Amino acid sequence: MSAQLIRPIVMMGFASMCLFSTEASAIPVDPGVRTASTDNSSPNPLPGLGTDELAFFADGLARFTTIEVVSGAVQGPGVSQGNGLGPRFNSNQCSSCHSQPTIGGSSPSENPLISIATAFGAANSVPWFLTPNGPAREARFVQSNGAYDGGVHDLFVISGRSDAGSCNITQPSFSPAGDPVSGQGGNPNVVFRIPTPMFGAGLIEAIPDSVILANMNQNASQKAQRGVRGHANTVHSGIANLSGNDGTVTRFGWKAQNKSLLMFAGEAYNVEMGISNELFPQERDETPGCQGGNASPNDTD
Repeated sequence: MSAQLIRPIVMMGFASMCLFSTEASAIPVDPGVRTASTDNSSPNPLPGLGTDELAFFADGLARFTTIEVVSGAVQGPGVSQGNGLGPRFNSNQCSSCHSQPTIGGSSPSENPLISIATAFGAANSVPWFLTPNGPAREARFVQSNGAYDGGVHDLFVISGRSDAGSCNITQPSFSPAGDPVSGQGGNPNVVFRIPTPMFGAGLIEAIPDSVILANMNQNASQKAQRGVRGHANTVHSGIANLSGNDGTVTRFGWKAQNKSLLMFAGEAYNVEMGISNELFPQERDETPGCQGGNASPNDTD
């Protein structure tokens, strides 16, 4: 399995709400993302790791913070040699959307997608729901051409980038615009997700299925009285990606649709950055001239 795909997920194994109100109105006001001197810093590895494990962690962290490009060797700190960014993408770096309060968290106080929209000369416009100090948002369409969709429609395209050659595809339209702060009142066909922290994901992966199912069934009568109900998704429940037939519990993604962190990372690599890999080997957009001359899957080292 690809080292580039596997190593970043190792580091994944590593609130107070602040409200302001006046006596007159007593209306809570969102203060925005809190900032601290440690923001965007490197996470600490778990204590007790051996030399090889620490090296593995450090390598994953370096790859997680690498800026991806479409093709060629682009010079600059942390910039890769061209894994195949795009043709459609949300960001060019894992840590750009996962860095608050440290790398591996959620989106930072300064929205990185504003500058990424036009990096390397890209011709993208900034969607109305992205603001300089607002969260990174992923857009999903409720319908496409009158049929149910629900899938992620990447914010940006590589057209116009200095490393994208003659690629000429069109950025999706998210209009009409709504309130950029709340994300409400705009195109009703567009719904949003924000990056979730990945701290402790490796520990979640290590939980036995039997423990998850036991917790679900615990205090069943009390839960029923309070209307608390639900079920564990499994790889044969119709929602899991790359679903098989072993019946084990899935646990990652917005709807626990992914079985493992490896699968979770592979999907994000393809969906969020347009980089195909051994788990998701096909490009999401196969427009000729927009592949940057890269072999598919892009991530094979």
